[in-house]
Amino acid sequence: MRDTIELIAVASGAACVAGLVLAVVALVGTRRPPGRRPGAGPGLARLWQGSGSTPGERRAHQALLVGAAAAGALAFLLTGLPVVGLLVAVAVPGTPWLFNVGRAEQRAIARIEAVGEWTRRLKDVSATGQGLQQSIIGTVGTAPEEIEEEVRLLAARLQAGWLARSALLAFADEIGDPVADQVVAALILHLTDRGERLGDVLGSIAGAAAAEVATRREVEAKRTQPRFAVRFLTGMTLATIAYGLLNTEYIRPYGTPAGQVVMAALGAAFVGLLAWVRSMSQPQRPARFLPAPDPEEAVA
Repeated sequence: MRDTIELIAVASGAACVAGLVLAVVALVGTRRPPGRRPGAGPGLARLWQGSGSTPGERRAHQALLVGAAAAGALAFLLTGLPVVGLLVAVAVPGTPWLFNVGRAEQRAIARIEAVGEWTRRLKDVSATGQGLQQSIIGTVGTAPEEIEEEVRLLAARLQAGWLARSALLAFADEIGDPVADQVVAALILHLTDRGERLGDVLGSIAGAAAAEVATRREVEAKRTQPRFAVRFLTGMTLATIAYGLLNTEYIRPYGTPAGQVVMAALGAAFVGLLAWVRSMSQPQRPARFLPAPDPEEAVA
């Protein structure tokens, strides 16, 4: 009877830990990268490849996963407790995810500011009498660093024979912000009516982009306190795990199957709390109004 109870306890603990790992993967999980290998399972491929857009970012993500597996195995060898090993393995990729809270929004603000700068430069180039497509190509050399790759790709598509509307929609989709949608919408309208007030429209959009940047930075400053709470809780968690690894007496009560179940439940609850606090410090993603580009209509 006792063996049966212990077996049930171990199975329950394993289920709790599996739920914890899946929850973290779902929270940190990333979109499917381009060029996924045929035959690879979508969940495993997404977890292994990560969300990096460059080979270097993907290699760094894979190195982090390998480090997580090694750290978890080492923690298990030091303590003899499987749940501790799994918690350490989850903590390795989870720690930068928690400490880097707010970085995505800061990058988004910088990209909005870059879109405003590029819009002003496009206005100046188009004022010289060049056509819209030539004006866009002419801004490649002076595009802000934050959107330089997107501008180069836009110019390359136009030179490769893409329809201007499809190339502009793809550009807006890659930027992924309503401010860029406003710029692209004005350029697409200009393609149809060939109006003479494009410079005025681009100037007003650039001014609106500057105002949007100022507003978002003000809101970002107000989110400092909850983000500090996320980093503080993360630091305390790491300190507790490190103390438990160095002082096995501290975690000895969790050495039984029932203790492992309790540890798994407490770990899942704490990870959920950290994820919830982190979500409170994140702004809602602004809604876009332009559609995604249609690949079939890209080339004339």
